[in-house]
Amino acid sequence: MLIADDLDMLLDILPDFVKKPLNMHPHKRFLIEVVMDLGRKPEARFPYGPQYLSVNSISWHDLDFCIKKLPQFSGDNRSGIECTLHRISSIKNRKGNIVGLTFRVGRAIFGTIGLIKDLLYMKKSILVLGRPGVGKTTAIREITRILSDEMQKRVVIIDTSNEIAGDGDIPHPAIGRARRMQVSRPELQHQVMIEAVENHMPEVIIIDEIGTELESLAARTIAERGVQLVGTVHGNSLDNLIKNPVISDLIGGIQYVTLGDDEAKRRGSQKSILERKTLPAFQVAIEIHERNNWIIHDKVDEVVDKLLHGSISFFQSRKLYEDGSISIYPKNFNSFHFTLHTNSLTYHSREPNDNNKFLDLSRNNQREAFSMSSNNTSVIDNRLNTKPHNKNFLKVSFLYIYNINIQYVEESIQRLNLFLVLTRDIFKADYILGLKSNIKYSTKIRQIAKLKKIIIYTISRNNISSIHKALKLITNHNNSFLFHWFRMCMNKQTIELDAIIETRYAIEKIILIHKESVILLPRDQRTINLQVKLINLYKLNYSILGNKNLQKLIIYPS
Repeated sequence: MLIADDLDMLLDILPDFVKKPLNMHPHKRFLIEVVMDLGRKPEARFPYGPQYLSVNSISWHDLDFCIKKLPQFSGDNRSGIECTLHRISSIKNRKGNIVGLTFRVGRAIFGTIGLIKDLLYMKKSILVLGRPGVGKTTAIREITRILSDEMQKRVVIIDTSNEIAGDGDIPHPAIGRARRMQVSRPELQHQVMIEAVENHMPEVIIIDEIGTELESLAARTIAERGVQLVGTVHGNSLDNLIKNPVISDLIGGIQYVTLGDDEAKRRGSQKSILERKTLPAFQVAIEIHERNNWIIHDKVDEVVDKLLHGSISFFQSRKLYEDGSISIYPKNFNSFHFTLHTNSLTYHSREPNDNNKFLDLSRNNQREAFSMSSNNTSVIDNRLNTKPHNKNFLKVSFLYIYNINIQYVEESIQRLNLFLVLTRDIFKADYILGLKSNIKYSTKIRQIAKLKKIIIYTISRNNISSIHKALKLITNHNNSFLFHWFRMCMNKQTIELDAIIETRYAIEKIILIHKESVILLPRDQRTINLQVKLINLYKLNYSILGNKNLQKLIIYPS
């Protein structure tokens, strides 16, 4: 990781009694900002906390000494140092005199975007969220360089406070080949955003700190014209953005909707609910809580819908380590997380008392990891980190609920760790769960269940304890999958076990959860037949490509 900060140019502006302690400080390279307030001691702020630099207090003379070395402050009380990324902000009294200065260190950090480089190639608009000072601007500066230099995109930066590309007319080299449009006054940022699209034919527009309704509307207009956006907003999470009426349009906007009686009963909700207005301007959201630990929402529309309905949403947490490896794990699945190295993919057990079990899925180690005794089938479940006695994990079924609170059902599924997927299409359901009083008088539901041979479970009361009991009955009924799984794995060669486990991973970790198709590795005809048997147990569709000697399966989500 390469860091360029031009720190000496910033320190040269400071008075000697502030500059000298910083030059000698052991943690100088971690400096975040220097604060000089009239009548107070100068203060340096580091990631671990603040520290005073001198026993002397700041005087008018000290502030004037710094101001004379700086360009004029703009309308947003910000200034900078030409050809650097540093930002100097001022605090004024009622008379307009400067009584405080904040010297923010600007750094170009190369190599941090390895965390989300795959998202940049998806060509989706990306929204970066985080509190002030967490590193949003540094992140989009590096994103700009990757898009313009490595991916050869036409990138235009809307640089309102000259924070992305630095002060002066010549932009900082950290942004690569990207072009920079400066904004004369902060309140005109939305106009410059539209001007960039109309005059300069960009493929990507970079916007820092979207904060007004007009800027939000301009971002939506740009997105509707087919231009990729990368922007930042203040806020710790998507929850904060949903509750912010000024810029909630960035994620689709929020509105109250009144449901009919039948629809409210089917959803198990009130008649007046919150729903998303339209498609979001940004398809991907990144929450930066720590500099090297990011939360990824790759489908913003689905996440917002689940948050509004009170459902459990799933997202990725990615962490960058000092050795360059990246850890990725789904936040609401406690079974697995995996670490990406340059040439391997490793799944680690997340169980607290079993820190040494892992399954290496890199191409070189795949055969060794899946090698096991042909007679000891329980080893398969140990390798998969599934307990043989935990039968709930072994089969994913589709459940249709009728006139039951959906939040209670989702909470029960999560608490019991069941592989049940709720569906709104009754024809795809394996089971129906409903209130006894409602099912009794619903002739249509009973007719469909009889026609499709769907088992109906009923509860007398719409509460969590009754739902718990019903869900346990449903999963216990489906234990036949355990028998088929063990029988399929008995007396098989290593290559065949390899194929079976690969198929199960693809189905349970990608297809059923993320609703995406998967192409399996090429196999011979006999091994393909084994994989097809397993796919049929999950009731999924597939197709076969290739010649007879070496074929590969494509599995599709239902």
